[in-house]
Amino acid sequence: MAPISVGVIFGGRSGEHEVSLMSARSVLGALDQARYQITQIGIDHDGHWYSGPDALEAFEAGDLTGLRRVALLAEPGGGALFAWGLGLALETLSALDVVFPVLHGTFGEDGTLQGLLELASVPYVGAGVLASSVAMDKGLFKHLMQAHGLPVLPFAVLDSGSIDLASEQALEGAERAGGYPLFTKPANLGSSVGITKCNSRADLVEGLLEAAQYDRRVLVEKGIAAREIEVSVLGNETPEASVAGEVVPSRDFYSYEAKYVDDDSELLIPAPISDDQMAEVKGIALEAYRAIDGAGMARVDFLLERDSGTLYLNEINTIPGFTNISMYPKLWQASGLPYPALCDRLIELALRRQGQKDGLVRRYGGET
Repeated sequence: MAPISVGVIFGGRSGEHEVSLMSARSVLGALDQARYQITQIGIDHDGHWYSGPDALEAFEAGDLTGLRRVALLAEPGGGALFAWGLGLALETLSALDVVFPVLHGTFGEDGTLQGLLELASVPYVGAGVLASSVAMDKGLFKHLMQAHGLPVLPFAVLDSGSIDLASEQALEGAERAGGYPLFTKPANLGSSVGITKCNSRADLVEGLLEAAQYDRRVLVEKGIAAREIEVSVLGNETPEASVAGEVVPSRDFYSYEAKYVDDDSELLIPAPISDDQMAEVKGIALEAYRAIDGAGMARVDFLLERDSGTLYLNEINTIPGFTNISMYPKLWQASGLPYPALCDRLIELALRRQGQKDGLVRRYGGET
């Protein structure tokens, strides 16, 4: 069989750009060169697309001069990736059978890239437009989980306009999430970028301003003494949940530094929880995944309150961290699915989902 042409997209216009490069390094190392013909596609901080055999190395080095500018047209055309030069003449660079996005955060994980790929009728790994956008917006996600009767912590959502004014009304609105400590975080970002633990109103002001640098909507959430439990989900209409794991952060909470800089954070796999708690985590994770119409993959994060043992659904990451030490692939490894086989499954799921969409009727042929 001819190799499957896979476009791996990384980088992007978000505060998680560098995390994306780390994830892409692991994905590229896991894809079977005999089974796949790989095209590396990097997106810089300004949203420009580049490609080349060693595009990831160029992005890691911060020198893109040896790469070609490329574009994917937003119309069905066999998944053609075009290169273009100063004269703006388009040249077909490669035909993509499937795209593997390894983009975290805005302009990659939030449904925007997925919309482009839908318009171009290119199969892609992961959730669709709706699930991506709902899961990315933490405020909207929590409202949806409440509607499904799933447990979430008290929260409030503020817009950047009210935060800029730092009015008494805005602060009181934020404090409706509960007593201190409170956590402030950009509604549309991940990897713990822009998150602040606030122990006072002075902290709250700083936390709101910090989060508002990254998004025009800010989530404020009640802080509790909790254990951080995570589970990986894989599949389309009939998803499966991995064994759950626990994150023991090296810092006060699982910050960006604790995730990607420190070496002291621990991942306990499987999580040291009871069989009943393990079943509850998996059940809620699958219910939440179906509620957003998830596809391909997601990591579902929980907070397990230490005193009461109450479980709270925190968030869903539709393109979770994908490095060799990231929780998503490690949980599947512990569940019997190694990293390379996981990548194979994700590509198979993407192609299968596109086949379903291609079989839909696009024209109404009713009687006139």
